[in-house]
Parts: sequence; C-alpha cells; structure tokens
Amino acid sequence: MRTDSSPGPLPAREHLPAAGAGTPVLDVVIPVYNEEKDLQPCVRRLHEHLARTFPYAFRITIADNASTDTTPRVAAHLAAELPEVRSFRLEQKGRGRALGTVWSASDAPVLAYMDVDLSTDLNALLPLVAPLISGHSDLAIGSRLSRSSRVVRGAKREFISRTYNLILRGSLQARFSDAQCGFKAVRRDVAQVLLPLVEDTGWFFDTELLVLAERAGLRIHEVPVDWVDDPDSTVHIVRTATDDLKGVWRVGKALATGSLPLDRLARPFGDDPRDRNITDVPRGLTRQLVGFCVVGALSTLFYLLLYSGFRTFSGSQLANALALLVSAVANTAANRRLTFGVRGRGGAVRHQAQGLVVFGIGLVLTSGSLAALNAATDGAAHSTELAVLIAANLAATVLRFLLFRTWVFPDRHEDLPKVPEPSTVVATHRPAPYDSNPYDSNPYDSNPYDPNPYGHSPLPRRSAAPYEIHRDATMRLQPVRPADPDPRDPR
Repeated sequence: MRTDSSPGPLPAREHLPAAGAGTPVLDVVIPVYNEEKDLQPCVRRLHEHLARTFPYAFRITIADNASTDTTPRVAAHLAAELPEVRSFRLEQKGRGRALGTVWSASDAPVLAYMDVDLSTDLNALLPLVAPLISGHSDLAIGSRLSRSSRVVRGAKREFISRTYNLILRGSLQARFSDAQCGFKAVRRDVAQVLLPLVEDTGWFFDTELLVLAERAGLRIHEVPVDWVDDPDSTVHIVRTATDDLKGVWRVGKALATGSLPLDRLARPFGDDPRDRNITDVPRGLTRQLVGFCVVGALSTLFYLLLYSGFRTFSGSQLANALALLVSAVANTAANRRLTFGVRGRGGAVRHQAQGLVVFGIGLVLTSGSLAALNAATDGAAHSTELAVLIAANLAATVLRFLLFRTWVFPDRHEDLPKVPEPSTVVATHRPAPYDSNPYDSNPYDSNPYDPNPYGHSPLPRRSAAPYEIHRDATMRLQPVRPADPDPRDPR
C-alpha cells in the first residue's frame, strides 16, 4: 500500500457557493472503453437532464480508456457540439486509472462518476451530490441494496453483488451497503487527500476509496436508486470478482499490519462536534460504560470463584465478605486503569480507600440479601445463594459505577489547562507542494472558492485555462502510473 504524504488536514466542511462563470460546481466523469454505440445517447441524455434539473454549473467529462474503436471520435464530436462536455484520452486501460487521473485534474469542487449504460435513474443524481454541496457529507454513493431501492436484474448478478458486500462487511468491517454501484460522488478536497493512498487502477478502485474514507472517519451518504441491469454489459464478471477479492486481501492485510497512514486522515475536519469542549455534557460515558461492564463481568466471575472456594471452610457471611474484599481491590485497580484511564501511582491509595467504601456499600447489599434469604428459608441450597448474590451484585454494580464516575474517578476538567475553541486555533501546518502530489496535475487552483485555504501564498495563475478546448475539442492526457512519484517522469 502507498504511504505518500497527504496534503495535510482538510478544511472544515462548508456549503459550496455558486461558482463563477466558467467554473462548474459538478464534474460528472463517464469512463468508457469501446462504447461507440452507447456513448452518444448516454451523454446527450445526461446533458439534457442536468441542464433541465441541476441548479449549478456542471461539466460532463468523457474519460476514454484507450478505446480501439470509434469512441474517441464520438467523444470529440460531443465535446465540440456541447459546451459543457469535455473529452480526455488515456492510453492505458483501467476505470480506476481514468477516474483518478480526471478527478485529480478537475477544478470542480464536487466530482462524480457514472457508468455509460446509465443503469441508474438520473433522478438520483441531485440527491447524490446535494449533501456534498451543502457540506453535510464527504462522499456519496448510490445503493441498490437499500430497502427503498427498485432494482431489476438477474439472480446471478444479485447473488454476486450481495455476496461481495457481505465479504466486505466480514473482512474489512465495511458499513456501506453497496460498493459496486457505478454511481458515486466525492468532494474534491477529500479526493485530493484520499487518491494518493488508493493503489488499485481497475474495478476495485472505488471500493478501496470507500474503505479508506470510512476508516478515516469521513461521512458517506447513501442514496437509494432505481436501477435496471444492462444485458449487453461488457464487464467480465469472473475476472472482475477475482480482482476484487485480491484487492480485499491486499487492503485487509494493509489495515491489519498498519501500513496505511490512516492516522493522518482520522477526523481531518475541524468541525467535529465530538472535539468541542462543551460544559455540562458528560464525556466518554459510552467508553466508560463498556469498560466498566467488561471489568465488572470479570470481577463477578472472580468473586463467585472466590466465594465458592471460601465457602468450603467457612460460613456464607464470612465467605462473602472475604470474596468481596479481594475482588473489590482488584476491581478498583482494573477500573482505575482500564475504565477511567488513570495512570501512575499518584492517588492510588486514596482511590483504593474510596473503593473500599464502595465495597462496604456492596457488602451491606449482598450481606443483607443473604440474611434475608436465611431468615426466609432454613438451609437454602448453594445454587439459591448464588442466584441471590448475583441479583444483589447487579444492584450494587449500578451504584458502584455512579460512585466511581462521580466520586472516586471524577472527570476533573477544571484542573486541566484551558484549550481554545477550534475556531481560535491557528493552524501552523503547511501542505506539501503541489508537485509532490502525483495526482494533482492541476496546479492552477488549490480551491476555486477559497484561494488561500491553508494560509500560504497563492500560486500564480497561468494564462491558459486548465480545460482549454483544442481544435478537435479533445484533450490528450499522458498516462500516469499511480505509484510514480512524478507524473512528468518519462518512465
């Protein structure tokens, strides 16, 4: 897996303003390979739909994957006829390579792609990109597996799709529902950070992008779609499935070994509400509850084993007291370190003393329960005693957690130095130069809506526009190997 340096932390999500003249908000990429038959009706239908329904400026980019038929000629004709259409020519095959190259060169703040067969109903396009434009989400995908989706396809493809997504959930812990739907979008600033980490150049490209985004804590929006299978699809199912499984193994291995630098991507935005210092709101409660329950379950098992051992040579009351005392000391030490994160020896004696007070309360509850049992029944069975003790310990456990959290191990924020709010923190990090990013082949604009997002001096603008229309209305891109450190390297 790649370990390229990322451009730095992403800026906070903001609603994208309406772009100026000539700058599109949305760039829809259509990767094609030998699609001379379907390309023209697809582009015209998509163009008509966007012109009629999309409220922002848009662009349609045809990414030709080294086609050998008349596809390049059809793409050039469409680009010359429709002002919102561009054509890119790549000399190497690979859908992932096409998307990575075109997305890296685009100046649009929202990047999308869809398959040329337009199997997905275009009415889902605006709901797909709206959360990205508003700043609510970072990536968006169409889902054919949502309950409200309407899908028409054969049993074979249905089985393969659901099996593949089950594999992703089981092996990579993916939570998104449909990785293979050719209907996705991403914010450009997010793509600039993630693309250098994506290694696949084929069909596994978008799955790998989604897994990395999810592991980095980015928000993925899912849109139910209406989808009709294309019976004339040229996708080789067996070969594609094999390549996808190889990709799953590669990414899973990288995640397991820690070779992916996801620590630089985790929670990259500055507007995460979990990072805000809000008074009167308990912090870490869920984590503490989970830790306390785990420690409590182990302590209860330890207590019952001790009680059973002590009971062989003493009465029930003495056995209960001894077992509870030993387990209480161990419970306090474990909760101190694992549940409430207190490290070092400072205050350890005081914490144990307070823990013994909590132990005394538990002793009263459990001993009182045993006394009540003995008063109600003469010679109660050992199993009955254990059942009564378990019920009494459950009540004592709730009280113990409350006392631990509020009295023994309180969250003493007032003792810590004040941390300024995120809005007042001045970022000192500077992103790497544009030339250090092999995917950033468009050095003209770092962000069309924020000319100085990181505080550095803006790059000088060149006179030529990044999407200058040539005589044949077709731009020819040099093939870029994703692993190359510099796209201008002739190797």
